[in-house]
Amino acid sequence: MKVNKPSQVKGHAKSQKWKDVRGKRCRPPISSSELNSTPVMARVIKEHQATVKKKPTVKRLKKKAKAIYDSKRNTPQSGFKKSHTQANGSSVFTMDNESDDSQEWKEYSQSVLGNGMETSGDTEDVRPGRLDGESLHLCAERDDRQNHAVLVMQKDQTLCFRGKCFLTCLYGRVEVMGFTIEGGQQSYPLFSPASHCPLTIRALDSSDHTRDDRTEAASILRKYLPSAKKLLKRVRSSSSIILLEPMETPLTRFLSSFTDLNELFSPLMSELMSAVLDTPLNGLGMIPLISTIEGLNMSKSYTDALNTVVSACRGDMDGCAVIFVCGTKNVGKSTFIRTLINTLLNHTTSVDYLEGDLGQTEFTPAGCLSLSTVREPLLGPPFTHQCTPEHMIYYGQSSCESDLDRYLESLKTLWRRRSQSRETPIIINTMGWVKGFGFQLLVDMIRFFPVSHVVQLCHGGTTQCPALTPEFLRTAHGCQTHPPAQTALDEFTESHSPPRSYAHILVQSEFQGVARQGTTRHQRSNEHRELSLLAYLSQLQSPDPGPVRPLHSLTPYQVPHTAVALGVLHCEVVPSHMFYAANASLVGLCCLGEKVTSRGGPVLLSQAPICPCVGFGVLRGVDMVRGLYFLLTPVDPSILRKVNCLLLGAISLPSCILTTQPGFDGEMPYVTSNYSFDLTGAGKLRVFKGLARPSQMGM
Repeated sequence: MKVNKPSQVKGHAKSQKWKDVRGKRCRPPISSSELNSTPVMARVIKEHQATVKKKPTVKRLKKKAKAIYDSKRNTPQSGFKKSHTQANGSSVFTMDNESDDSQEWKEYSQSVLGNGMETSGDTEDVRPGRLDGESLHLCAERDDRQNHAVLVMQKDQTLCFRGKCFLTCLYGRVEVMGFTIEGGQQSYPLFSPASHCPLTIRALDSSDHTRDDRTEAASILRKYLPSAKKLLKRVRSSSSIILLEPMETPLTRFLSSFTDLNELFSPLMSELMSAVLDTPLNGLGMIPLISTIEGLNMSKSYTDALNTVVSACRGDMDGCAVIFVCGTKNVGKSTFIRTLINTLLNHTTSVDYLEGDLGQTEFTPAGCLSLSTVREPLLGPPFTHQCTPEHMIYYGQSSCESDLDRYLESLKTLWRRRSQSRETPIIINTMGWVKGFGFQLLVDMIRFFPVSHVVQLCHGGTTQCPALTPEFLRTAHGCQTHPPAQTALDEFTESHSPPRSYAHILVQSEFQGVARQGTTRHQRSNEHRELSLLAYLSQLQSPDPGPVRPLHSLTPYQVPHTAVALGVLHCEVVPSHMFYAANASLVGLCCLGEKVTSRGGPVLLSQAPICPCVGFGVLRGVDMVRGLYFLLTPVDPSILRKVNCLLLGAISLPSCILTTQPGFDGEMPYVTSNYSFDLTGAGKLRVFKGLARPSQMGM
């Protein structure tokens, strides 16, 4: 693709979300008034101000938090190979100077140590369970000057919350969605929006029971709090100390700029009575929830399945583990996969992920099939960790029912791009379509790929489709495969011989609202798709703090019509209407295998190709006189040079992008109210590929 851009182009836009997010920690934090400026929270907080003697003020963060380990301790290596001994060693922290204040702290820590024996007079009474209300005042303390809070947690204590923050483990170990965070590791961003189940932080037992807990804890607390004698009394050998800091990123700024989303990280209306608003954590972007609000509820079969798969991946398997996850809609497949990935990252540096769910994608906007390598924990819903996969194909729809063959061929193409000698475990996600042709697709996929484990989620004590056991598969019919069950892709398995059988694991989901789509705001599947797309477009914003720039104010790339081909994936459009259909729409930036040749005009595709996709853009204008497309995209210019195809699908831009364009007095561009769906052809046409129901085929 030949691109011209009048102004200076952006830097490399390949997503490095965690790295980018962590790099913003030195920015001036937002004030408490801004954090609590939303209408609902402002009303609730006002009701509680009468009980608050002095509301803490949020001051600017002047410097990063210092590392908590000294030069004598080995620095944790990069990646996710964690050693408990290394992270939680018994070395004693040394102070930078021996001032009178530090001497006082040393004497105090030694006095409460009690010659190694804890007494009732030295240690506060603590109990495992949910931290809420008064307990948070006893175990948490906030430093207004540095704008952060320190929390001391005992083994098996939990903190369930709404909001967002940075979490740093200073001492001990905590777990979030299956991922263990230990002392000495980097900070991790936590996202707990109202669109998904609230996150829970759980304290774990220390792996090192010989550490000098009081002396070491005193040194840590003194680094982050001006006075923490109250917290020091609560420290035991099994305690964990975490640092919580406010977080603001281009993603959160961009989302909060839309009126309908400014309450996204606040509690739901049904949770307001369970929100704890008067704690040291309020004002940091976190709102604790009491025990009446349920976090992630894992049934026994749920935890057994996680343990079985993780143990198999850690054991001596013949080849890599290929985990196939399936189940009907709204049974928790995505949450199970995120927890499984996080748990695996406690033991390995990376996990591969093959996306087969077009409607609820994990790392890309909807309508994509992709192959990704996950190296960082997933501590939030999909829209909080949008990134560019290693390989991606733009299917263009949130369901594959209109073209099953193209769906299966796209998955095969992605699998071929993965090295068959790779020993990293891979997880395959599937759609919630488990009836009719959807079930036949599952049968085909199990036969196509060398599956080692099939995890089938269900609810209500029964499966919503036949159990996909090896015995059942011997007689089952797929869309492209039929008994006897054989590996349909022999070329896939020349160097990776598939197992003769696989382990079938049944998981009963028991969380509240299982199998029902959320009816509360932000919890519907179409809203989740919009959030993921908005998150992708947030990469167009500047990483520096400042006002959010609307998309129409950004400088687009100018792409000649003759440099790229234009195609439509989801329906048939006559060539004369192609530009009208593509204008102000989302397009996939793809790379055709053959060179695009033009006879002086635009190049239009008559069929939907299966080709690599490198990202997405908004086609914000078409200049027919000069023969130019005007394209907004966060994709780096060095990658854009390889693009020679723009593909339009059924994934549309969120309406808020077009209806909230500031700076216009009259009618907004691309938006009209003078439109009638009663006109012939006013609605989009759906193409039927000639599929027949199984009952019509005698099956």
